[in-house]
Amino acid sequence: MTTVITVPPSLDDHTFEQLLEQLAPVALDQKVLVDARHTRWASPYGLTALLTLAQSRGTQAAFTGPETEETASYWQRAGFYRYAEELFEMHGHVPRARTQAAESNVLLEITPVAKSDDVHDVVDRIQAKAQQILVNELNLDPMATMRFAMTLSEVCQNIVEHAQTMGFVAVQTYRYRQRLGRRVVVIAVCDAGIGFRRSLESAPGRKLSDRWDDAAALEEAVIRGVSRFRDPGRGQGLAGVRRYVGRWDGKLSVRSGTARISLVPPWDDDIPLREHLSPLPGSQVQITIPERVPQK
Repeated sequence: MTTVITVPPSLDDHTFEQLLEQLAPVALDQKVLVDARHTRWASPYGLTALLTLAQSRGTQAAFTGPETEETASYWQRAGFYRYAEELFEMHGHVPRARTQAAESNVLLEITPVAKSDDVHDVVDRIQAKAQQILVNELNLDPMATMRFAMTLSEVCQNIVEHAQTMGFVAVQTYRYRQRLGRRVVVIAVCDAGIGFRRSLESAPGRKLSDRWDDAAALEEAVIRGVSRFRDPGRGQGLAGVRRYVGRWDGKLSVRSGTARISLVPPWDDDIPLREHLSPLPGSQVQITIPERVPQK
């Protein structure tokens, strides 16, 4: 028996929870069909998290893509189908990759990250585009570009050091009409690895508190900069990301296991800590940096 999991018309970090709620009661050895036929839009988080979902289900996940040609074509340009065909059993139409890419708001198409060399490659590929977007289109200070690349490197390096599996990264810019009415650049980094809780538990001599769960682990790592490594300075990667995001009035969200923690700027109304969510292995990170509006 195959359970059909319906993808909502608009797929982002919030609506992705609807997939996980549908998936929660389905046993891992049971076949699922992820049905995105009626999906019209997906954020970088939505696309990379879909691949993470496929990783978590092993060989038991099938996929049907968007019926709208414009949407399917965009997902192809973003690199989704390249990896979806490796992870899902594909049903329905799969759009062909174009030999000459059209002008796109994809700064970095979906890219796998498994080792440090992958992180260096990601940063090298995005630096020139980031300069143009951050300075010329989002009106950020030129100094923001270097720190943006370092932030991208830090969240990708988190996969290499902690996930114990391959993850995916994507970067895109678009107009965020729902809450902000301005352009944003979004980084999404998702993996189906061991997650923050199990990573911190693996530290030698680690003592667990009575209230030790995914939410507590996220607070330790994201807010207090705790790492499973004893070396001085370890755990400061996320602290640096947090400082950068805060300086540019951005938003940082980290999901792991059954919890999600967010550093919420004034322009957003998200809840800082969500607990008891439907489970998803690994960790999923989203960073949103908004266009800077000149002061009048």
